[in-house]
Amino acid sequence: MNSRERVVCAINHQQPDRVPIDLGGTRQSGIAASTYHRLKQRLGLRTPTRVYDLYQMLAEVERPVMERFGADCVGLNRPAVAFGIRNEGWKPWQLFDGTPVEVPGGFHPVTDANDDLVLLGADKMLLARMPRGGFYFDRLDKYPGAAHADPEKLDLPLLSTEECDHLHIQGEAYCQNTDLAVIAAMGSPYELFFGLGTGDFQAWMITLATEPDYVEALYGRLVDAWLENLRRFAAAVSDRVQILQFNDDLGTQDAPFLSVRMFRERIMPHYKRGLDWIHQNTRMKVFMHNDGAIFDFIPTLIEMGVDILNPVQTTAAGMDPAKLKREFGDRIVFWGAACDCQHTLPFGTPEQVAREVEQSIRILAPGGGYVFASVHNIQAGVPPENVIAMFDAARGTG
Repeated sequence: MNSRERVVCAINHQQPDRVPIDLGGTRQSGIAASTYHRLKQRLGLRTPTRVYDLYQMLAEVERPVMERFGADCVGLNRPAVAFGIRNEGWKPWQLFDGTPVEVPGGFHPVTDANDDLVLLGADKMLLARMPRGGFYFDRLDKYPGAAHADPEKLDLPLLSTEECDHLHIQGEAYCQNTDLAVIAAMGSPYELFFGLGTGDFQAWMITLATEPDYVEALYGRLVDAWLENLRRFAAAVSDRVQILQFNDDLGTQDAPFLSVRMFRERIMPHYKRGLDWIHQNTRMKVFMHNDGAIFDFIPTLIEMGVDILNPVQTTAAGMDPAKLKREFGDRIVFWGAACDCQHTLPFGTPEQVAREVEQSIRILAPGGGYVFASVHNIQAGVPPENVIAMFDAARGTG
């Protein structure tokens, strides 16, 4: 099989020739720029390391690296991935740990009194901060739920003609010049649960629980914009994209943020409205990135229209991979679950990494319905030899 066939086979719950692999196909299965730079040095590659996601400081994974590790997926991204800064006009920069990188020309952080890096919005308001010595930015602006914004006055982002043209051209290039499966993110303008609370999550949780009429109006407005973007996106990419991603986070390490009942009553109908449109009007599979201890939510997510679940955080409470496969493996695709990315991958030996990878694949891959990826992004500080061990074990086992 080629890569696209392999991924399509797996996400249709059929057994591919080997387990499909994702390295950098999404902004949740990527690699920190500092780790990527060290990895390339280990592999003997001397090309500049580009930071394509300034929010998370993720590296653009290059084709030689993808080929070395058997990656089967590629991400279709908008021209401006983070903070509205277009990925163009690359210029040299340096991470706090001294790693040399290239960043977009429109990236102009400033240093505050604490030597932290800060980004200012067009109105000179504080947008994001990276503490000195840190590895990624924290958002500081208030999103609509935390700001209790008037739904009717929201200026929601809609895909422009220029963005649609970019997506069309890039999607066509991936389709014609590669055999990779293509993933694109096209969720609601804000995550309907977790993302709406950025800036004051506690305030948003109180609003969600106590103001159902306001929440209903806000969700209606957001999903209207989402549907319009979906229409524009589908017209631009046609059948060139196999997987459509959206994100939300319903779980902590130990438990969900909210009850299944509240999710079903307040949030699920609005997500289902968007996912129904996708399934009724396109052939794309729906991929949901959803962290944490969410075992009890999975039947509801399947009912809602989710085809693929990522990152499968197996170290969270209740997320045992064998139980996940047994209970849901014929109804939802698991994408992730590579190994313990909080302990083994950053702190274990290559041998320990390989053993965990082999065990995960033995449990999750039989019968299809599994794509191998790191549990969220490979973080700064992960030894290059452990990254190599993880992907080499996946190729050897799969």
